[in-house]
Amino acid sequence: MHPLSSDKSQAFFLLDEKIQRWIWEQKWITLRDAQERAISPILAGNTDVIIAAATATGKTEAAFLPICSKLLAKEYQNASVLYISPLKALINDQFSRMEQLCEQLDIPVHPWHGDVSASKKGKFLKKPSGILLITPESIEALFVNHGSVVPQLFNNLLYIVVDELHSFIGSERGQQLQSLLNRIEFAIKRNVPRIGLSATIGDMHLASRFLRSETEEETVMIVSTASGQELQLLLRGYVNKPPQNSPIAETENVSTDGSLLEIGEDLFKILRGKSNLIFANSREKVEYFADLLRYKCEEHHLPNEFWPHHGNLSKGLREEAEAAIKDKSLPVNIVCTSTLEMGIDIGAVISIAQIGVPPSVASLRQRLGRSGRKEGDPAILRIYIQENAVTKNSKPLDCLRSRLVQTIAMVRLLLEKWYEPPTTGGLHLSTMVQQLLSLIAQYGGITADHAYNLLCKNGAFKEIGHQMFGDLLRNLGNQRLIMQASDGLLLHSQLGERIVNHYSFYAAFTTPEEYRLVSGDRTLGTLPFDRPVEVNSLLIFGGKRWIVLEVDAHKKIIILKPAAGGKPPQFDGQAGRVYDRIRQEMFAVYTEKSIPIFLDAQAKELLDEARKAFDRFALSNKKILVQGSESYLFCWMGDRVLDTLVAMLTAKGLSAVNYGIAIEVSKISPNELQSCLRALLTEGLPDAYELARSVVNKAAEKYDNFLTDELLSADYAASKFDAEGAFNVLTAIMSND
Repeated sequence: MHPLSSDKSQAFFLLDEKIQRWIWEQKWITLRDAQERAISPILAGNTDVIIAAATATGKTEAAFLPICSKLLAKEYQNASVLYISPLKALINDQFSRMEQLCEQLDIPVHPWHGDVSASKKGKFLKKPSGILLITPESIEALFVNHGSVVPQLFNNLLYIVVDELHSFIGSERGQQLQSLLNRIEFAIKRNVPRIGLSATIGDMHLASRFLRSETEEETVMIVSTASGQELQLLLRGYVNKPPQNSPIAETENVSTDGSLLEIGEDLFKILRGKSNLIFANSREKVEYFADLLRYKCEEHHLPNEFWPHHGNLSKGLREEAEAAIKDKSLPVNIVCTSTLEMGIDIGAVISIAQIGVPPSVASLRQRLGRSGRKEGDPAILRIYIQENAVTKNSKPLDCLRSRLVQTIAMVRLLLEKWYEPPTTGGLHLSTMVQQLLSLIAQYGGITADHAYNLLCKNGAFKEIGHQMFGDLLRNLGNQRLIMQASDGLLLHSQLGERIVNHYSFYAAFTTPEEYRLVSGDRTLGTLPFDRPVEVNSLLIFGGKRWIVLEVDAHKKIIILKPAAGGKPPQFDGQAGRVYDRIRQEMFAVYTEKSIPIFLDAQAKELLDEARKAFDRFALSNKKILVQGSESYLFCWMGDRVLDTLVAMLTAKGLSAVNYGIAIEVSKISPNELQSCLRALLTEGLPDAYELARSVVNKAAEKYDNFLTDELLSADYAASKFDAEGAFNVLTAIMSND
């Protein structure tokens, strides 16, 4: 009897017989929930589909079982499917999985990214059929370098699949992807069904509008009802202790916060001998803990079980770590950043460790999905949170233990299955510049009206009107990126030509200049150009210790050799923006009396201290707290609202800083602050554009330096400020006072 030949699966019998046989060979007893529900709408091919399901619940198969079934039909044997991934490593991983499915179906699978040879890419260019696995940057390269043949390349396109959909929404890269998808459909003069895959989507309707802005009501949304596995959770609290000499930097006598060493001790004791992922919030912390834990292995005369993994390590070192943990023959713990958060299949790990406040609830869900993937196994999460020691001179914000409370709030929201909604509303002018230059390359020149219709009126940049588009064109002309020929065609000027012809053009995001780190004939990775190291200085990189022998600024190479000591390099990093819902949940944590069962003894003490301080400051009904020469505004809202309030206060000449849990206003009397707040309230709803004009250093995205201050201010106001939210908070503060 066939394992699925029962009334339980009606969708199974819609699949091609060859696909049914493949499922039989996998010894599947049943289709997963998302797989069962996705088959019919994907086979119909007349609607967009979003599949949201937990990690390791078969999302890829949910999309590709019906897709491959369709490709096997005689009339579609020359058709193609576009699978778009945010990561090259995920493409490599999915290529292996796709080949397993497709090799006996005679469906070609083509990986396409920067590391794939020209000969392999040529096979698809010669016969564009089967499944093309590609990144947005490589699609951009296709438009720039093969613009004239784009209609032929995608003429038989049957589906577009976007994996890890949540990772694109609201970003410059996501805006680039939206534009590219619209340009593909314009080139072939028809819509192609789009399929979005994600483990964590905070708002399905916003995700649907991202996938295709004009047809939200036609999107089939499949949110898996598969029951989640058991979760075992522990949050450990630590108080920062006086610095101690660290074994990881013994030759430099570098001291380290004692609580970091305690965390390292616990990680070593609990995780050694098993395979786990340890998420640190920065590349610097990854290097610190990878080296500390490797040192502990040496100290106990054990083989090393701890490997680092982050974006600045060479591809070779990252792949070594991935292969080691996938192998399962030996215990391997990988200390990583978000590089192992999504996609890449490293097999099941026993547990997840999170050092520091998670970047977001959605990120925490992604990370947790790596654990407990074997049937019957629980998902295990350990979180390590440090707080400062409180003294009689401590500021109120230290007394409130906000890192601990924010983490508790995020865990509670995780258990409620709430995730951050996608960020919307930005103009994305930097990416607009890139897409305009790309269009000119694709067509060899384009009229302003054609470009406006393709990019704005019917494209991804609908927030940009005629006037702003005209201002942008004039500005790019003044900057010598574009020029207009006598027949009206927009063309590249010399600078624009140079930008488009450089390999870095294809990415919508900034790629900073970096030094290459070399030991012998092996490249270890890269270091940012603005973080120089000196000859004879000691370094920890790749979880090992080095001394710098030579710095070649011309070739951008740093030569290293092994050493006995070192210290982690510094990297630039940016914390994620916190949403309103998280801060409101923090307020609930402060005001409630119950103690979460997942806290250890130290964390319980810290929470008790936090609640006592909260009560002592009467923050359940007080919005303004005055301590000495500082005043604190407690808004219990997200960073967009707080950043807007900071800009409003700064515009009035006040010194204001967003510390997350509150805004600190320095060197002002309570009466002066009250007077200023009343004035802001009287002025009414603030003008976000005027506020943005007062902000310095607004240029953050790749092509922002080519924008006028007026254009940059409009973009900044749309993406960074919430004027209405800030005014509502201001009203609440003044009515409460």
